[in-house]
Amino acid sequence: MKKKYIMIVTVIILILAAIISAIIYHIVIENGKKYEIETVKEYNYFILKQNDLYGVINQNGNIIINPQFNEIKIPNPEKGVFVCYQGDNTQILDEDNKEILTQYNQVQPIRLRNVASDLMYEKSVMKYEKDGKYGLISLEGKELTKAIYDEIDSLPYKEGELLVKKNEKYGVINIKGNKLVEVQYDTIIVDQYYTDANGYQYAGYIVSVKTQEGYRYGYLDDKGKQILKEEYNELSRVTEIQDNKNRYVIAARNGKYGVTRNEKTIIANEYQSIRYDASNGIFVIEQSQKYGIASLEGQVIVPVQYNQIDIIGIYVYAQNEQGTTVYDTNGTQANIDVNVSILNTSNEKYKIRINNEKGTKYGVINKEGKKLIEEKYNYIEYLYDNYFMVSNENGKLGIVDDKGKIKIQPENDSLQRIQDTNLIQTTLVEGKITQIYEKTMQKICEMQNAIIEVQKNYVKIYNEEQTRYFDKEGKELKNTEVYPDNKLFVKVENNQYGFTDSSGKIVVDCKYDKVYEFNSYGFAAVKKDGKWGAINEQGKEVISPIYDIKEQGEPFFIGKYYRITYGFGESYYTDIQ
Repeated sequence: MKKKYIMIVTVIILILAAIISAIIYHIVIENGKKYEIETVKEYNYFILKQNDLYGVINQNGNIIINPQFNEIKIPNPEKGVFVCYQGDNTQILDEDNKEILTQYNQVQPIRLRNVASDLMYEKSVMKYEKDGKYGLISLEGKELTKAIYDEIDSLPYKEGELLVKKNEKYGVINIKGNKLVEVQYDTIIVDQYYTDANGYQYAGYIVSVKTQEGYRYGYLDDKGKQILKEEYNELSRVTEIQDNKNRYVIAARNGKYGVTRNEKTIIANEYQSIRYDASNGIFVIEQSQKYGIASLEGQVIVPVQYNQIDIIGIYVYAQNEQGTTVYDTNGTQANIDVNVSILNTSNEKYKIRINNEKGTKYGVINKEGKKLIEEKYNYIEYLYDNYFMVSNENGKLGIVDDKGKIKIQPENDSLQRIQDTNLIQTTLVEGKITQIYEKTMQKICEMQNAIIEVQKNYVKIYNEEQTRYFDKEGKELKNTEVYPDNKLFVKVENNQYGFTDSSGKIVVDCKYDKVYEFNSYGFAAVKKDGKWGAINEQGKEVISPIYDIKEQGEPFFIGKYYRITYGFGESYYTDIQ
């Protein structure tokens, strides 16, 4: 009995060890596939251009790499790794101007695609070449993969993931070098699913293989798990459905369309076309040139028997030889005039009512159907709280409340909510006048030729003559509140500009025609007689006003060098006069 007991214990231990090993293996694999993007907290290095040659400066404006190269790329401006090109020769230099990564051949940054920014490259990795093949290294020089790939390139919409090619087939690896998608497909693209909270993290992959009949498409989830086999002629994800766990795909097999949710088919492949209506969460389906509606669960809720279907607001208008039948988006016939459309808003208290009987006119009703705003406007859009943007017959824009009372006269050429704020911006083209209103529609600012910049904690509104700051609720802020870490602050006297310390003591006399507050690197742009220069935090001119800067907006200086932006957000600094 004793030996039997020992044997049982041994078996249990072996089983537990196997389970633990499996769990550890699963965790390692999952962590290896973890979605990662290298971020940049602070810019330490910048490209310098002089006499059509390129170098590097640091955040103090000191030259790190002399401007002697035909081109320089900085993969990560937080780290001192610079890819310097001189003719056919490429060198990787560090912040001490020493050549590094010499153990690798043809080291190159990996440019991101579908990105408009000065951060144009993968920020933690580069590729290298050996014997005609490519591998991946970190910026510190650690080898992440052997040189086994025919190509390594960025994957559009998936920063932190790389498209690799081997033996004419494609796969995906991440910036750690870990495999996400097997190298076995003829094409791989990202489905472009995006959320504000997670970006493209939960986007999956549309893959294809080439057959004798042509390309056949399949689908993998964001972890690379196969969801649909490569047996479809056409395939696309319904990216409007914001659901990270359920992936809705419209796919065609043999010319007939259907819908899948993850691995399950919810609408069979028997339709000539399928389109998704995002505002109501329903599918318009076509079969033998007749149309109907299917729900998000795949149930046909409006029979496929109509010549035409229009979805306007919360109603479906289905037409055939007998006339027009109106359904709600649950498939129930609605008792509503066919000339009337109802639109939901983001506030369940309000609906927009459109009457098309005598020209298209907009009004507002509550959820019980009671009229709140008369149907007399050419357009209405809900803003927030109890406010609506309206357009009159002349196309001019204003704001009314839910009682129809005008809060901002409809006389503006444009009107919009300033991003990430409760502020309203209006513009009059004639006179180029911009007006800003706070949440209760009280005007707080009016400025000609205004430029508006939205920062993390405030909004900056400025032109050549003045600069004003507001928090995101509309309270005006002092420059000392906006820039609490600055040593000096803009001062205006008799239309001339200078700087004071935090106590109000003048440090730089009011002698300039225009100045801006100090930037995060400790430099402020100053203007005199139409020319720009810069001062440092001690109030000393690092460069007297000698530059004729044509770029719109506030000049930005690092030391004596000013920034020029070009292309798709890329920039360099220069001292060209």
